[in-house]
Amino acid sequence: MTSVAKALRFDDSTLWVDLQDGRTVGVPIAWFPRLLNATQEQRLAGQISASGQGLHWEALDEDIHVAGLLAGHGHMTVARLVTV
Repeated sequence: MTSVAKALRFDDSTLWVDLQDGRTVGVPIAWFPRLLNATQEQRLAGQISASGQGLHWEALDEDIHVAGLLAGHGHMTVARLVTV
């Protein structure tokens, strides 16, 4: 079963996502540096995708998958070293 977001909100340190199945997941904003460094207005501009499976902040270029939150994944961009 796919988890679907129906609402998102913030407090001082946490991103909260309400799911259609009645659960609420909360993760530290610190997991997502773009959200951590954003203004409250920028955070509140987040949108839930039409499928409910993703969260998006256009101005911050931030995309979060609900399944990733449930799996405990934070920011997934990692600098990779390339050796020759």
